Amino acid sequence: MPVPVPVPVPQQRGVPAAETPHGADLTVLVIEDDPAGSITGPELSAAAGTRVRIRTARNLTEAGRLLTDDVDCILLDLALPVPTTTTTATTAAPAAPDHRPEPAPGRADELAVLTHVLRIAPLHAVLVLTAQDDTELAAEAVRVGAQDYLFRGELDARVLSRAIRYAVERKRADLAQHQLTESGLRAQENARLERGLLPTPLLEGSDLSFAARYRPGRSRALLGGDFYDTVRTPDGTVHAMIGDVCGHGPDEAALGVELRIAWRALTLAGLCGDQLLSTLQQVLEHERQSEEIFATLCTVDIAPDGRRAGLCLAGHPAPLLARHGRPARLLPYEDGGPALGLLPRARWPRRQVELGAEWSLMMYTDGLIEGRVGAGSSQRLGQDGMVAMVNSRLEQGLAGEELLEAAVAEVRELNGGELTDDVAVLLLGRAPERVRRRGRSASRPGPVSTAPPATAPAAASAQRPPLYGP
Repeated sequence: MPVPVPVPVPQQRGVPAAETPHGADLTVLVIEDDPAGSITGPELSAAAGTRVRIRTARNLTEAGRLLTDDVDCILLDLALPVPTTTTTATTAAPAAPDHRPEPAPGRADELAVLTHVLRIAPLHAVLVLTAQDDTELAAEAVRVGAQDYLFRGELDARVLSRAIRYAVERKRADLAQHQLTESGLRAQENARLERGLLPTPLLEGSDLSFAARYRPGRSRALLGGDFYDTVRTPDGTVHAMIGDVCGHGPDEAALGVELRIAWRALTLAGLCGDQLLSTLQQVLEHERQSEEIFATLCTVDIAPDGRRAGLCLAGHPAPLLARHGRPARLLPYEDGGPALGLLPRARWPRRQVELGAEWSLMMYTDGLIEGRVGAGSSQRLGQDGMVAMVNSRLEQGLAGEELLEAAVAEVRELNGGELTDDVAVLLLGRAPERVRRRGRSASRPGPVSTAPPATAPAAASAQRPPLYGP
């Protein structure tokens, strides 16, 4: 009994054969057991007007040795016998780039040699040779994964040359379509993941209005290194924060999500001010990729009556406060502490801020103020420019979502195009008492019910009264 010889599995190239043009030249690996060698190179070259290099393998074992990176197309005789060791020898073969259909019932044995070649050469174009009376088998071979078929009795150099080029181009198109589909699926999956990581404000039972705008600096991304969140604790205090991890890549975005979730958990656990920021710095130090990574942060805790707040700054720009009938101004920032991750055992003082009866508070990241003023200009908008811009919009009567949308749009317009840094803006506000009473009485008769938790910034602001009156 002869000892079976295992079929070698060739090393597949990193770049598919169909995507590696060799100018006008082509290399074809012919796998057939015809000792006469029915396909020759000179005939193909004369017919095609170019050079076609022909390699001939008499069996699959020899084909495995000849299937190198410079092969563009495989011409396979379906009548070729399959070694009994084919199945076990190909278990380590590279996976095919797509999910090819299985042969129809009753055709598996006839197409065994093809399925074997498709397994060991998933990135190569494949032409099959069959008898003229095997039209159904030839069509089934194309359905299973071959690019085209040819009949042995009708072979001539011109037809074969055209078929080889067609097979190579079709394989290239198939691979490109597969890569495009995979890229689209990955983009959809990433978008769903990033949307799930964006914050949902927890403001049930609060009379404060909420609006937010978020624009990552990375192209085709939903998350950047900027982050924000807002929650209301059982004692009625509304806590808000906004932060910025240095850098703009996916690692910075992931760290920003971790810090936001940690802030929410620590806030709901009762931490505030310096104690909360010290714990967040520990989280940052454990999770960051290098010691050079830091994050700025601004936290605000608004008292249940809505008239005063505590402010902590960790290397972050101070919020903008606008009281009804007065111009907006920056809150004090002299007592702020360093950014998280810069200094061990740092401290972050908490400053008490009087808000008043009617107000709005805008928290933002530096992407809003570091845009340039005019295309090609080196001048930045800065905080003073932002304050003037916001006051101009307030004089026009804009508030809530409209105010944020107009502000971000104007910053982009001044910059002369899309901003390269992440931008996050959060707006909290307290409306006049008469407006709040009107909103509460709208749900009568019956007991007063609070609005459901907002699921997105737009949804939250749509249920709230304007921040400012006429």
